[in-house]
Amino acid sequence: MGKAGKESVQKEINIKNRKASFEYALQDRYIAGIQLTGTEIKSIRDGKASIAEAFCYFEKGELFVKGLQITEYNNASFNKPNPLRNRKLLLHKRELKKMFNTMDDNITIVPLQLFINKGGWAKLEIAIAKGKKLYDKRESIKKRDVQREIGRMIK
Repeated sequence: MGKAGKESVQKEINIKNRKASFEYALQDRYIAGIQLTGTEIKSIRDGKASIAEAFCYFEKGELFVKGLQITEYNNASFNKPNPLRNRKLLLHKRELKKMFNTMDDNITIVPLQLFINKGGWAKLEIAIAKGKKLYDKRESIKKRDVQREIGRMIK
């Protein structure tokens, strides 16, 4: 006989920042944990988060993400955190030092992807990035169009 009850079917959560690779030249990538409160993890598991306007910054030697929107969980009773609050990113000290030392005028840290790992923890993939100039963006568009044409010709 089979087990009574629900089978745990977990859908894969993978929220991406699609504009990041177009707007920035990506360099080093890191996987960081996120310090969440209350029911924020439940909202992420429901897929109710957005990293489109998010960016990272250093404050007192710690890395924070600003603009990461995690919508309030519908079934939460009284503990509803601000959806746009700043959240601390969890990295090793050596990674933080390396990132801090590479910071320059044109360098920024952008979130690329928000996901749930196999252990059930929310993780944020971030990258050190340098802003592209307008001609670099045109070059990206041109490459994408050429690849699309080649794909059409093959079919």
